[in-house]
Amino acid sequence: MSSSISSVLRKAPFLWVATGFIVLSSFYWLLGAADRFVSEARVTLSRADLSSGQSMDFASLLGGATGNTRADQLLLRDHLRSLDILQTLDTELQLRAHYSSHGDWLSRLWQTDAPLETFHRYFMRRVSIELDEFAGVLVIRAQAYTPEVAQAIAARLLAEGERHMNALGHELAQEQVRFLEVQVQELNERVKATRSALLAYQNRKGLVSPQATAENFAAIVARLEGQLAELQTRRTGLQSFLQPQATQLVEVNSQIAAVENQLARERARLAAPQGGTLNTAVEEFQRLQLDAEFAQQVLTTALTSLERGRVDAARTLKKVQVLQAPNLPEYPLQPRRLYNTAVYALAAMLLAGVLQLLLAIVRDHQD
Repeated sequence: MSSSISSVLRKAPFLWVATGFIVLSSFYWLLGAADRFVSEARVTLSRADLSSGQSMDFASLLGGATGNTRADQLLLRDHLRSLDILQTLDTELQLRAHYSSHGDWLSRLWQTDAPLETFHRYFMRRVSIELDEFAGVLVIRAQAYTPEVAQAIAARLLAEGERHMNALGHELAQEQVRFLEVQVQELNERVKATRSALLAYQNRKGLVSPQATAENFAAIVARLEGQLAELQTRRTGLQSFLQPQATQLVEVNSQIAAVENQLARERARLAAPQGGTLNTAVEEFQRLQLDAEFAQQVLTTALTSLERGRVDAARTLKKVQVLQAPNLPEYPLQPRRLYNTAVYALAAMLLAGVLQLLLAIVRDHQD
């Protein structure tokens, strides 16, 4: 009997090893493996963007909202897988103590003070965060050795994820608002400076509106030119029948000379080659007035942008819409005992068969 057994062992050693492995793995998966409870949550992201002006149609209701937030969902997934979120959960839920004090000797966290990287790898085997590309839904599954801890992990992941996404949006929006506030303050000082320059110029010249004053002088010049033309016409008529020494003709000549002198003085006040006249004052006044008006328009635009930025900052809120809340599991879904037993058995038999085939080939070549 012993010789036959040894003969079989010599002919198929790997099959016996595989059989032993199958027995041990079956014992572990069916009897020794500790139960793990799974809490599952399904969420999607939406923006508080009520005034974006986008048209709402049937296609957007079906898939547009989730498609627009795919990038945000990927960011949320990566954050929920990060070391930061693990440290936060460990502080609040004492995950190290839970995973190291529960479970069997193969599935538990062996060291309570294990390095953070080791703990993170272990945590990633207990938490699954995947994006359903077709439905646009983020699926979160948290495993723990008690139902309460599994539910608490999933719930805290949702809360921390929403807080983080809103913090990112608010940080960018607040930076934009702060930049606009600085610009508005600078532009406000610029408006004050241009208005002060305009007021100082009016006080220095003693004119509220040089342009209006120039228009008044232009009207006086036009009136004097009209009077001069009438007097010159009258003088021409008198010269046709009066002597140059005639009293009426002398009087008209005196009036013409007076009007010409007055007209020359008024024209000199309006414009002169050496400057310092009303037309120069009008040009300077208009330039200062345009500067003040332009600065006011820019300030108005900046104020509008600031208010729009504040509204946009309020609209950057991202709401984690819970399609399925983290459930309190009543039955342990992990480990999958029969499935794992079958997989390990098939893998062991397949590997043993391959090795046995290689051994047979080697023996044939030796013979």
